[in-house]
Amino acid sequence: FEIDYRMGGLLPDWSYNSGGISKPSDVAHHWDEASLYYEMPIDGNVWLEDPLDSSYPSCIAMKAAQMQSKEKAVKFMRILREELYLNKKNIAKWENIAEAAKNAGLNVEKLKTDYDGDAKKLFQEDLNLGKTLGVRGFPTLFLADANNNQLTVYGSKPYETYENALVALFPDAKAKKFENKNSLSVFEIYPTLAPKEYAVIHNISVNEAKIILEKLSSKGKLDKKTIKNGSLYYRK
Repeated sequence: FEIDYRMGGLLPDWSYNSGGISKPSDVAHHWDEASLYYEMPIDGNVWLEDPLDSSYPSCIAMKAAQMQSKEKAVKFMRILREELYLNKKNIAKWENIAEAAKNAGLNVEKLKTDYDGDAKKLFQEDLNLGKTLGVRGFPTLFLADANNNQLTVYGSKPYETYENALVALFPDAKAKKFENKNSLSVFEIYPTLAPKEYAVIHNISVNEAKIILEKLSSKGKLDKKTIKNGSLYYRK
């Protein structure tokens, strides 16, 4: 499958008001609630300590990263998210974007040139496409086969919903299974994982995932970053 990531840019600036959210401090509580609901480690205090003035800079940076490498851009997007959600870094600031790009193996100098140039145009094209397709929330996944048969999955759904949509379009598709739940092999594909992610990949409960990950951590095979709403595990 080819996956094409498009940026949605929910927050142009703080003249925007949606669902009672009109200032950064409104987001802090919302993120803490979302963290518990989705069982993912997120610290909303970034909106109190160093709030972002817009989501556009990180979206433009992602388009600049894609100009270099689609694979590295995906890695870059994950690093940006972790810096924002766990480390409370303001990813609207260039110095934090540059650090994430360096960690993703991107050419930071070229990224800055593209960020100031063509990436803005590419991001605008994404915004225009979203409007054309009637996208009103994120994530929205559009799935299509070679014959342009299409399915849309709107919003954050259980993993099975996405898998079922793929299988509806590609009946012969088979999911790759990780047989050994206690193995570190999954970390070769996903360098960092929260217990919820690990649980979904292995089709086990979140509690079972936490026990396995804690055992691997206690044996010194994994490191972890713990914040108020959970932990992220990664290989040493």
